Amino acid sequence: MRRREFIALLGGIAAALPLMVHAEQQRLSVVGFLNAASPVAFAHVVRAFRLGLNETGYVEDRNVAIEYRWANGQYDRLPALAADLVHRGVSVIATGSNIIAAMAAKAATTTIPIVFLMGADPVKDGLVDSLARPGGNLTGVTTLNVDLGPKRIEVLHELVPTTTILAVLINPINNPAVVETYSRQAQALARALGLQIQIVQASTERDVDSAFLNLTQRGARGLVITPDTFFSSQSVQLAALTLRHAIPAISPYREFVTAGGLMSYGGSLTDQYRLVGVYTGRILKGEKPADLPVQQVTKVELVVNMKTAKVIGLTVPLALLGRADEVIE
Repeated sequence: MRRREFIALLGGIAAALPLMVHAEQQRLSVVGFLNAASPVAFAHVVRAFRLGLNETGYVEDRNVAIEYRWANGQYDRLPALAADLVHRGVSVIATGSNIIAAMAAKAATTTIPIVFLMGADPVKDGLVDSLARPGGNLTGVTTLNVDLGPKRIEVLHELVPTTTILAVLINPINNPAVVETYSRQAQALARALGLQIQIVQASTERDVDSAFLNLTQRGARGLVITPDTFFSSQSVQLAALTLRHAIPAISPYREFVTAGGLMSYGGSLTDQYRLVGVYTGRILKGEKPADLPVQQVTKVELVVNMKTAKVIGLTVPLALLGRADEVIE
């Protein structure tokens, strides 16, 4: 082959490479990942989601592409983000631990499969026909986070039994039915325990700072953080504020405790997102969401940070420590 012909051949290959790469990308299955939080705060759960996909044979950028859409705590953006994923033509939409994200995805499409993660009841909220046979284009994973609200109050009361006023932190822009459930549960248990419950609200970082000033002014000497994607993404801020104000607090999320918070009682976010990844992969392989039962995650863990207890001057009862699944020294 002459030199000129060889160079011409190389040029032709070089020109074709971008088209070949584009064609390869077009052949990849595309998953839409819709979440109310932020990518920085939820990097660990993204890793867990990818792990679930890996278990079914899918590796990001090898045989599956993932389109990420983050609301960064602005829940009103979720419908537009869901619609964008539908317009993109994704094969499956996986939503994060927020019922609003699942409802936004459901409103955006009746044909694209949706795998949700939530602590609420998907049957009661009209997302599926039943847990065993979801029907339609949705299935997913549910947790006990909403139902565990009273238990968190009980655990915190056990830790600070002389405290008569507890605050409950709620995100007012969460699903109204969920917010109402949190408030009703808290007030009912407070009456039984002889406590006063102060409801404080926050939906932005600035709100969280104000909420702590509010609860201390009201005389609250304990804080229950309710399950909410925004609060889980703000675990570092919440832990720092509880230390600054010396407020004993309990969260649904272990991430709060590892960031310096006192206690958590709930399920593992990473385990839950891994299961969402597994279901997403199974649907990519051809299974239908209508035939995949909604998985109920019932495992819960009590985590206690003894370093924090010492800093804020608390003695953790031995009975409570004995029940802890993990103690951070």
